[in-house]
Amino acid sequence: MARKDFKDIYAELDKQENFGDMRNTPYYEDAVYSKFSNEEYERRYRLTREKMARLGLDCLIVCGGPNHWSNGAGVTWLTGHREWHSLAVYVVVPMEGEPTLIYSMGGTHAEATRRKVYCKDVRPSRGGLFGEVMVERIKELGLDKGRIGLTQVDPQFKDHMPINQYNTLREGLPEAQFEILGDYIHEFILHKSLEEQAYVLKAGELAAKAIEAMAEVVKPGITEYELKAAAAFAILNGGGEVDFIIIGSCPMDEPALIFGNPRPSRRVIQKGDYILNELAAGFEGYTVQIGMPICVGKPTRQIRTMFDKIVLPGFKHIAKELMPGKTLADIHRAAQFFREHGYQSRPIIMHGIDLVSHPPSVTVEGYRGEDFGFELKPGRVMMLEPNPITPDGQLGLFFGHTFLITEEGQKRVTDRLPLELIVV
Repeated sequence: MARKDFKDIYAELDKQENFGDMRNTPYYEDAVYSKFSNEEYERRYRLTREKMARLGLDCLIVCGGPNHWSNGAGVTWLTGHREWHSLAVYVVVPMEGEPTLIYSMGGTHAEATRRKVYCKDVRPSRGGLFGEVMVERIKELGLDKGRIGLTQVDPQFKDHMPINQYNTLREGLPEAQFEILGDYIHEFILHKSLEEQAYVLKAGELAAKAIEAMAEVVKPGITEYELKAAAAFAILNGGGEVDFIIIGSCPMDEPALIFGNPRPSRRVIQKGDYILNELAAGFEGYTVQIGMPICVGKPTRQIRTMFDKIVLPGFKHIAKELMPGKTLADIHRAAQFFREHGYQSRPIIMHGIDLVSHPPSVTVEGYRGEDFGFELKPGRVMMLEPNPITPDGQLGLFFGHTFLITEEGQKRVTDRLPLELIVV
């Protein structure tokens, strides 16, 4: 589909060939978006291309999708775009020349996206023909015989682009050499720049506000899904995005809940309930997580004692290890606190956050992550989320906050809220 200048087709927008890839329209010219500086994006492309050079690549196809584990991945990092229509979208990055975002939609959707993203060349997929558009762009660049790298759509589950798009690339570029790559950008985003850290702090404020919103509206008669709505509104009303909201409830005097419900239900909250939650709020793709138990009415003796003697002391004991120069091994040793004090816990104790949840991680049994992430350094964002559980497996109290490792030590980015059991 040929690109159409608005001045030539404005009177014939009902023709798909005109509407699909119209350019230079007056639409959304006054839209206002939060954006990183040009210098920040130049830093990101420099790092990307330096790695391309090390790997001997002529071109890189960066993938990103809307699912939780991706959250846009490299596409979000290189352009600021967060996809919500298709399984994945793509950025074609040559060693030299303009990068190209292949976006799912055309027409007014594409024009709005051009206003938002850093990438100047935004092309629609023509109804999902991503592979064809990528082939055309790579031929334009004269790289149809080059070495082309393909990043993962989902760095956590190691998923790549759909096979139909890959087959189109292979058929359209028969003389190219394709290299299937791993988690390409993680090493660049593990330690955040100062601009990125500012977005993390904003997301932390929104996450804390979401907890406050739930505590403000909760009362006997409200449902779990209404609590989710209150949390979501607080995040959206602050200019953020909802990554996930987990909420579960149960009577305090008959506990049978160790972690919140990933699918908040129509269960009606009653006086004497305890509410377990975990949520992730995002700001321009950078997410922060939090979880704080809420008691509806006076806590039972069991819950009060467990929180005061186990949950909070254990959390603080591990949090002391979140400092520059400390290692995953140090955190793992501290995570034995709960077993040492007669309790068990969910396996996960802490995980990293690049855009969303991402290794390195620490469990009761050990830790995992790349060698370059073993030692904590300034700019790292970590979610400390111990979930102590009683020996009988009936009562758990998830308590989690996100920390930013700083030059001076650490900052809890959700510090708007005090470290305490919430009682309403």
